[in-house]
Amino acid sequence: MSWLPKHKVIVPTDFSEESFRALDVALELAVGPEAVHVLHVLPILEPAAPGVLWTAIDEPARQRHAEQALRNRLQEPRYQGVHPVVRFGDPGREITDYAEEIRAELIVMPSHGATGLKRLLIGSVAERTVRLAPCPVLVLREASPL
Repeated sequence: MSWLPKHKVIVPTDFSEESFRALDVALELAVGPEAVHVLHVLPILEPAAPGVLWTAIDEPARQRHAEQALRNRLQEPRYQGVHPVVRFGDPGREITDYAEEIRAELIVMPSHGATGLKRLLIGSVAERTVRLAPCPVLVLREASPL
């Protein structure tokens, strides 16, 4: 199996600049934009408790809004052809489940470097993804200033 170029690459996004820098890296590693899947995972909202005045926003509406936001963010010509995907659940689990479903060859993601001893090296979503992934995971660290 060849390391490059890849035919199915997943880039999880939380709409941060770091995740879109990871998308740019993924585009360099893939055969083309059509090989890249940009995945955004929405948390599942708990239903409103009895007596609470507001009710939870329905999931189809949340999904439509997230899909539209993702399409808007991917309007640049270099992103034309990528596959935007929105799912619900735990990000680490959904990223790895989706990778298994599409038989991804690579996941490219940033590490936001959460603070604390437990998350000293990489962020919690990146850590969980690395542990559960059915394929290689490239975790990008932010460059440190000299």
